[in-house]
Amino acid sequence: MVFSNEPVVKVEDACIFQGINTILKNVNFGIEKGEFVFLIGRTGSGKSSLLKTLYADLPLIMGKASVAGYPIQDINKKDIPFLRRKLGIVFQDFQLFPDRTVAENLYFVLRATGWKDKLKMKNRMIEVLMGVGLGGAATKMPHQLSGGEQQRVVIARALLNEPSILLADEPTGNLDPDVSDGIFKLFQEINKRGTAILMATHNYELLKKYPYRILKCENTEVLDSKNAPISLSGSGL
Repeated sequence: MVFSNEPVVKVEDACIFQGINTILKNVNFGIEKGEFVFLIGRTGSGKSSLLKTLYADLPLIMGKASVAGYPIQDINKKDIPFLRRKLGIVFQDFQLFPDRTVAENLYFVLRATGWKDKLKMKNRMIEVLMGVGLGGAATKMPHQLSGGEQQRVVIARALLNEPSILLADEPTGNLDPDVSDGIFKLFQEINKRGTAILMATHNYELLKKYPYRILKCENTEVLDSKNAPISLSGSGL
């Protein structure tokens, strides 16, 4: 795959804080369009804080970051929803509305991101559900689905606005190995269609089996396998 010269993510000399605590410092990396990158590190090492910074849930006080063309360090609050339209965010704990059908969960996101044409909304909802192998799930409630199926709904939701990058925070962490493998293969299919992926994971088997680039949060730094080999020891894997 040929990558564009313009990274979908570019972080320069960034320091990430939680309150007065420095979580990560001197962070520098880029992610090209269509690239697949693992994000690893022990619990509490800064993985989630880094992801939250990239989708502007955590303010970037020092340094610079560009995500999908938006400058995160001085992004206006009114622009954050527009940034997130260009991102797909996949959480470990699903965050689906339990009292709404799968279709209603997806329609909520479409309406919130400016879609108005009901036919286009219906077609897009069907398209993304078909794309994740859940074409018949639109009328089901989340509790009627398995954990793996719910995660597929979450991925479908993240794909609604054709994002340039998916940010996934431990998307297979609560799933059994066979289901996890299916979810990961789905991410690979999405990546092959041109969507960049940054996936936080503790799954050592994935790292051994698929030699994608690795970012490792360790001792307040972000190490990059693009620059030097990454040791998997001490990663909490």
